[in-house]
Amino acid sequence: MAMDDKTRTELEAAVFRRLVEHLRGRTDVQNIDLMNLAGFCRNCLSNWLKEAADAKGVALSKDDSREAVYGMPYETWKATYQSDATPEQQAALKKSHAGH
Repeated sequence: MAMDDKTRTELEAAVFRRLVEHLRGRTDVQNIDLMNLAGFCRNCLSNWLKEAADAKGVALSKDDSREAVYGMPYETWKATYQSDATPEQQAALKKSHAGH
């Protein structure tokens, strides 16, 4: 399927926005679960957003990039939704990310 760069970028941006909205709605899914299953989490997305902004010379703080992904300040999200990782989750993370 051929498409121009502008259309491709618009579609990719729409997909990113939909992913972020989906994750905002799934506060029951912990970041450690995302890391264990997919190898990335909300923090990864916010870091990638910041890296992209940095590469373009756009001023975006780490806090602002996290708020863009979480939909609220990161500390608020953690206090409201984040639970302590279970020993099983921690073991799975260690196994799935050996060498990181």
